[in-house]
Amino acid sequence: MKVSVVLGTYNRLPFLKHCISTLRAELSSCDFESEIIVIDGGSSDGTIKWLTAQKDVVSIIQHNRGKWKGKEIKRRSWGYFMNLGFKSAQGKYVCMISDDCLVVPGALKNGFDFFEKKLSEGRQVGAVPFYWRNWPIQKEYMICYAIGDKLHLNHGLFLNEALKAVNYIDEDTFHFYYADSDLSLKIWDAGYECLESPTSFIEHYADANTEVRRSNNQKEKEDLQNYKEKWNKLMTRGPDYIGHWKYKEFIDEDKTGELLRNQFYLDRFKKAYRKVFRFFSFIS
Repeated sequence: MKVSVVLGTYNRLPFLKHCISTLRAELSSCDFESEIIVIDGGSSDGTIKWLTAQKDVVSIIQHNRGKWKGKEIKRRSWGYFMNLGFKSAQGKYVCMISDDCLVVPGALKNGFDFFEKKLSEGRQVGAVPFYWRNWPIQKEYMICYAIGDKLHLNHGLFLNEALKAVNYIDEDTFHFYYADSDLSLKIWDAGYECLESPTSFIEHYADANTEVRRSNNQKEKEDLQNYKEKWNKLMTRGPDYIGHWKYKEFIDEDKTGELLRNQFYLDRFKKAYRKVFRFFSFIS
């Protein structure tokens, strides 16, 4: 097995279907063996039924909300869920993307070829980030440099060996935010390099399931404080500097993001409707 694609999902069935569709198209054009692993956090929108019917997807179901036998289910961290997938991955490389992402054709193949080339040159590479953007808001694609100006991976390929060497994601220190940055810094700290794939691009839809995003935001300040304390040794540019973005122009001739256009307009309509409803509820 060469590549294992791992992603988590929760109540985002329309986006997950598009994500899996672009993954299937991309992987079918590659000449290496691969697998797709999806961890579901207990979706209630039909995702579980759809997901477990996909015979080319390894499905892991871990309910993370609501009640069971009269007791509230303990909320687990993003890292906990992703580690379920990472530890199940059979591939030499592990691709991490989000369920609200679309794979631009060539992204995985180009990233794989780049990784293989660098390793064959004797480079000790542990991660290869892909460029990505928030569709349709941003024109340019980006990658992020974390604390210490270390390149980190939002979406892209990890060397499975490197994930094992750093004991995967820190699932106890971070609820949701900065756990991916922390993982990249741990890989740097273990002696591996993190190098960008210059020809790999991902479309990310930022407005998917904003209610879930708001629930994660409640822990952001705590996650940020933990992140700063853990990597204080790298904070040589002051207490407020936690990284910067590098941007790149690219024209996707396949117009991959258009798969989400109908959903984009629907979400805009729903937001406008909620604002009008709240206004008239207030004045009535």
